[in-house]
Amino acid sequence: MPVKGRIVRISGPLIIAENMQGAQMFEMVRVGEDKLIGEITRIRGDKAYIQVYESTTGLKPGEIVEGTGAPLSVELGPGLLGTIYDGVQRPLPLIAETIAREMPHRRMFIERGVQVPPIPRDRKWPFKPVARIGDKVEGGDVIGEVEETSLITHKVMVPPGLKGELVWLATEGDYTVEDIIAQVRVDGRTVDLRMIQRWPVRIPRPVKAKLDPTEPLITGTRIIDTLFPMAKGGTGAVPGGFGTGKTVTLHSLAQWSSARVVVYIGCGERGNEMTEVLERFPEYKDPWSGKPLMERTILIANTSNMPVAAREASIYVGVTLAEYYRDMGYDVLLVADSTSRWAEALREIAGRLEEMPAEEGYPSYLASRLAEFYERAGRVTALGSPERSGSVTIVGAVSPPGGDFTEPVTSHTKRFIRVFWALDTKLAYSRHYPAINWLLSYSAYTDLVAEWWHKNVDTRWKEYRDEAMEILLREEELQEIVRLVGTESLDEKDKLILDTARLLKDGFLKQNAFDPIDAFSTPEKQFKLLKMILDFHKKALHLVELGATVAQVRDALGRLYVEMVKAKFSIKNDELEKIEDLRNRVLKALEALEARLG
Repeated sequence: MPVKGRIVRISGPLIIAENMQGAQMFEMVRVGEDKLIGEITRIRGDKAYIQVYESTTGLKPGEIVEGTGAPLSVELGPGLLGTIYDGVQRPLPLIAETIAREMPHRRMFIERGVQVPPIPRDRKWPFKPVARIGDKVEGGDVIGEVEETSLITHKVMVPPGLKGELVWLATEGDYTVEDIIAQVRVDGRTVDLRMIQRWPVRIPRPVKAKLDPTEPLITGTRIIDTLFPMAKGGTGAVPGGFGTGKTVTLHSLAQWSSARVVVYIGCGERGNEMTEVLERFPEYKDPWSGKPLMERTILIANTSNMPVAAREASIYVGVTLAEYYRDMGYDVLLVADSTSRWAEALREIAGRLEEMPAEEGYPSYLASRLAEFYERAGRVTALGSPERSGSVTIVGAVSPPGGDFTEPVTSHTKRFIRVFWALDTKLAYSRHYPAINWLLSYSAYTDLVAEWWHKNVDTRWKEYRDEAMEILLREEELQEIVRLVGTESLDEKDKLILDTARLLKDGFLKQNAFDPIDAFSTPEKQFKLLKMILDFHKKALHLVELGATVAQVRDALGRLYVEMVKAKFSIKNDELEKIEDLRNRVLKALEALEARLG
């Protein structure tokens, strides 16, 4: 029998209900006459503390609270891709259609208590069996396939924890997600399998083994891929103050990355920013296939004016959906914008629970919750057969007040991530985008992904990458001297460092996310551009050692310097021979100067 209690106190999204004997922690409940979704977060005696994922306006003491006997869970099955959900997996477009049909006078608002299944029950999917009757199956085994979109083939898997003999399997045909498509005999009883399954959002889905993240997640952004690479299955953060370009950076990652599936969580951001996401993503084309990007994307919209408790749940919903596609063998990118707003939701809920605040009012368990979230990333060998590997890469935006990276959310996040792309207000104000500060940023995956670059692009990738970083770091030291005593006090080698660093910043690190050529650079183009600049530096350094001045080097180059800067957006990804030709012309001009020097 489900637990039934009554509301005795209401405090914003938090309610307290009595007579809740038998209720369990994290059990999902239905609250009040409208049956609002809620989750039990604390139990004291017969009282349950419940955070409600919808507006509690109009609730009153004495209304019924009814338990469901199950934790907050998501539905998993074909039909997830291309859908827009709220923070607890309610399909927003379908809810809007339902309200427009049933309550046309309120079509501009989402009513409380509207119950629409996350996955349509009436749509039929083309099921193709891949297992055979009589097979011994267990959790994770693929028994069938569905073409969910033109980009993604959905693997219908045996739910984790189930093991037995396949005694019946549906023939090839069209079925809804609630139709029985297989039966498994387990310990003398028959278990029906459908294309849909449910999974608790706060429990990670099991895997067979975790693998080292050795393959880079190619994003097409040069400063990321070359200087601070992300690995498939890695964790990263994009912190930055207001106006530094966090949202544009995350859009670029979602649009251009080599992940097969993208889960984009708008967690507590302003409504106009999320509206832009909802309007633009359906128009984007997948750069790898030319198909609509939404065919491999799931959007979760939980804006700042939506219930704060649902914001706290949204990242768990998102990462569970990501793990589901990972288990099929896909590389998944999860983008959360932003974890700071999620942490603020934690702070508000903790305050209403009257918990002891820690630094800056955040609850003492902020760090452990961040760890629980980021540790669900990884590259894994999935359960079941056929053997397959997949990954979940998590990138969270952080919005520190005033751009202060020492505040609690940023400082705790740095403990659990391995890539830190620090956005700099000064760079953004000087129109240098992406405004990733190469002095504050880091990546712990550089050595792990170097083998991939050496094998697929060039064996000298790590050598050139490290040399570029040395020049940029040395340039920062020299700028301190220049600010004190001026450029003329530097010797010619140091002046050359300044010139090369400027060329690196203008011709390599700066990138226009809205330019049709410059928005995405292939790994091969990235290396060619970097090689051209650094080969110029090596040759120019040789000339300086022979007695040439930096001014003479500039004169020898003439217009070639401008061509090197413009190469990033004047030469397409499939025209790499033009970069090589430009490099040869640069070296030839410097050789002519060397000949004149005698």
